[in-house]
Amino acid sequence: MEANGTKGLLMEEGLIFEKSSKGRTGVEPASFDVPEASAEALIPKNLLRDDIEGFPDVAEIDAVRHYTRLSQWNFGVDTGFYPLGSCTMKYNPKVNEDMARLPGLSMLHPYQPEELSQGALKLMYELEGFLAEISGMDAITLQPSAGAHGELCGLLLISDYFKSKGKPRTKIIIPDTAHGTNPASSHLAGFKVVPVKSEGKGVLSVEAVKAIMDTDTAALMLTNPNTIGLFESNIKEIAEIVHKKGGFVYCDGANLNAIMGIMKLGDLGVDVVQFNLHKTFSTPHGGGGPGSGPVGVRKALEPFLPIPRIKKAGKKFKLDYNRPKSIGRMKSFYGNFSIMVRAYTYIRRMGGEGLKRASEAAILNANYIKEKLKDSYALAYDQPCMHECVFSDRLQLGSGVATMDIAKRLIDYGYHPPTVYFPLVVPGAIMIEPTETETLETLDKFIEVMKLIADEAKATPQVLKDAPTKTKVQRVDEVRAAREPILRWK
Repeated sequence: MEANGTKGLLMEEGLIFEKSSKGRTGVEPASFDVPEASAEALIPKNLLRDDIEGFPDVAEIDAVRHYTRLSQWNFGVDTGFYPLGSCTMKYNPKVNEDMARLPGLSMLHPYQPEELSQGALKLMYELEGFLAEISGMDAITLQPSAGAHGELCGLLLISDYFKSKGKPRTKIIIPDTAHGTNPASSHLAGFKVVPVKSEGKGVLSVEAVKAIMDTDTAALMLTNPNTIGLFESNIKEIAEIVHKKGGFVYCDGANLNAIMGIMKLGDLGVDVVQFNLHKTFSTPHGGGGPGSGPVGVRKALEPFLPIPRIKKAGKKFKLDYNRPKSIGRMKSFYGNFSIMVRAYTYIRRMGGEGLKRASEAAILNANYIKEKLKDSYALAYDQPCMHECVFSDRLQLGSGVATMDIAKRLIDYGYHPPTVYFPLVVPGAIMIEPTETETLETLDKFIEVMKLIADEAKATPQVLKDAPTKTKVQRVDEVRAAREPILRWK
């Protein structure tokens, strides 16, 4: 079969240090209109950086061609199918990028006075309302700058709530199917993590929570749908157990793209949720950010939200700093505003019905892949999934082929591999999330390639062990690269 991305011109490119020639420069600054002075005369010596020995001297055209060629070796969601499970690497409409670049929004200075920032404040105020409606929460803060940052914010709210009652609590219950950042966020917030196993059922049981929930536990922190791609079907009964002991239910909203518009987390007993705008609501995911992780809460936690809060007074909007119970700031200024613009545009353009259809399509696509591939790859949980499905390498291990070999072979066929070896509760996991944005033709071609690789694993396993062979860089020693990184050119 003809594979993606295995033909065409592939430019060679060395290190930029190898292009260096003393005296070349890629920039020519304008003539100075002020007297020239040495840096040493203006800046304290301890703040001056030493010259970087060996820093490359290259012409502008060399620099442009170098980075353009490197970019052509890269793979992104605009290049092809990017089925990373639990990461929602979906295509995002370019109109949302255009809106974020409107001069009146992109050039807005964060120190601009409130009376000259009414449009931005209105946008944020309305976005908070949209997110509250989608989740069933009573109040929203837009400050946190990523999903894990939102987790930390939510946990600090919970911590301060119990401190304000004079009865601090020390523990957070976290299932083995929760998002991987949850334990770290809990520790940063000063809590002790109490793990609870799903016992091979894929979802948390009522009995398991009942056995460990006590009056020293501040919250149960779960992901729903969870990292196995399954809906936590016992969540209402579990929430009742937690609430009876005075605790809160925190839902990691990283997988909200499977339920938005279909159901509200607040109706299930959830008290806190963080939204990953850079996954669910149209912001390019990855590349170091920026992201945005707003947090929604029920009324009991609203007084503790970060300052400032956006208030509407008549037809005007203002920033409210007079909140004595607030945990303070989580982010400089008011959060990553450009990400909010993208999310606002996405929600306004989709509408409630559009968001619901997106969730339904994400679920349909994942179940389609699950059913088409379950005879070729071992299925961790043979039941309807939500937005992602999890396979394993159990059927291929007999030929000496493991998950990593399957992932590397996919690259030869022009596909970015799915998430591998996560979630940890599934040995040799292969987690696939097609999202709602891929067409049936794309999914069918991907399925065809996955079946072909399964056949290769039986007939010619060494082909997978040697993969990838059609890339600029072939299989690397990833363990050594992580343990012995070369951080500076010598």
